[in-house]
Amino acid sequence: MNAFADQLQATKDASRVFAALSEQEIETVLHRVAEALEQDTAVILEANQKDLARMNPEDPKFDRLLLTAQRIKGIAADVRSVAHLSSPVGKILEERTRPNGLKITKVSVPIGVIGIIYEARPNVTVDSFALCFKSRNACVLKGGSDASYSNEAVVSCIHRVLRACALPEAILLLLPPDRSAVQELLHARGFIDVAIPRGSQNLINFVREEATIPVVETGAGIVHIYVDASADIGQAAAVIFNAKTRRPSVCNSVDTIIIHRDRLADLPSIMKLQEKAGVRIFADPAAYKALHGSYDAALLEHAKDEHFGTEFLSLKLSIATVNDLDGALAHIRAHSSGHSESILAKDEKVVERFLREVDAAAVYANVSTAFTDGGEFGLGAEIGISTQKLHARGPMGLEALTSYKWIVRGNGQVRA
Repeated sequence: MNAFADQLQATKDASRVFAALSEQEIETVLHRVAEALEQDTAVILEANQKDLARMNPEDPKFDRLLLTAQRIKGIAADVRSVAHLSSPVGKILEERTRPNGLKITKVSVPIGVIGIIYEARPNVTVDSFALCFKSRNACVLKGGSDASYSNEAVVSCIHRVLRACALPEAILLLLPPDRSAVQELLHARGFIDVAIPRGSQNLINFVREEATIPVVETGAGIVHIYVDASADIGQAAAVIFNAKTRRPSVCNSVDTIIIHRDRLADLPSIMKLQEKAGVRIFADPAAYKALHGSYDAALLEHAKDEHFGTEFLSLKLSIATVNDLDGALAHIRAHSSGHSESILAKDEKVVERFLREVDAAAVYANVSTAFTDGGEFGLGAEIGISTQKLHARGPMGLEALTSYKWIVRGNGQVRA
């Protein structure tokens, strides 16, 4: 018997209230949640400080956990953006009339109850609720223990709005932060329709292996940028700097630079901004030779096998040298997690082949991988970035939180 069966049943029951809600009522609730988050900024930051006090500031998760007044304002803005998006539910996806007179319509519907498992990212608590609520799904959240105070403060704020709007709090259920709650969520057949993990590769692997309910894999990003022989070096320096240092702790941060052998002489200038930012580089022999003497020796090391195919989530970067595009494609095939990959090149034939052949959720040409984000893709926010191919791929916005059903209208037809 599931230890949280009564709470999960209440959430499943609460998911049915969406059928009676108008789109205007849903928008109103989300706007009130945004206002409440801004009003509760001091309370939320106080809770967040309790969480931060338990974590080493050098931990890559620290920046993900950190909330500021500006970040809360941004989170509230994301909620308002979601509120303004068109509803993904009730859309006619297909319709046809059969020779026997049957009128068949394929219509988008909510999934029902969505379980989200995530680590030290309190913003995910808000994003998950907003996207689920807008798509008329109830949600069960299991945040990490590192963010327990922050998550509780945010959920308390949302629950207050739900009560004020005469809606059941159970639309949003926050499970306890202990690990046993993960097991209960992953085995909640009949209560939860799909689980979405957001976090490290270890978390995703655990969820995939343990779950007895459907899972959409998201999160782990082993990200590459290939610098082609035809690349603009000034552009390469700026794009790589942004992709590595903007927020090194997030999944769209670049982990490996793949450089064409003909551009090794330009590597010191490409990496100059990285040096100023204190980026630690693990370079293969050719790249190490190109950087030796021009890059801070304390930040430059010889690469080992484990430095490729690793999601660093910090100011660390590996560099691999290749002879041509084929070598870059082979390296990506061997080490990519299917998240985000980018090429820097002027040669259009090289660019088009890269875009065509690289198998990832987001593939870029002459752009920073930092743009792999639901907000940047115009989705309002994201529930996660799917690295699998079934149901959803890449940033998952509202439409990824729907399924569909077939509606068949007739006039007494029977099948021969």
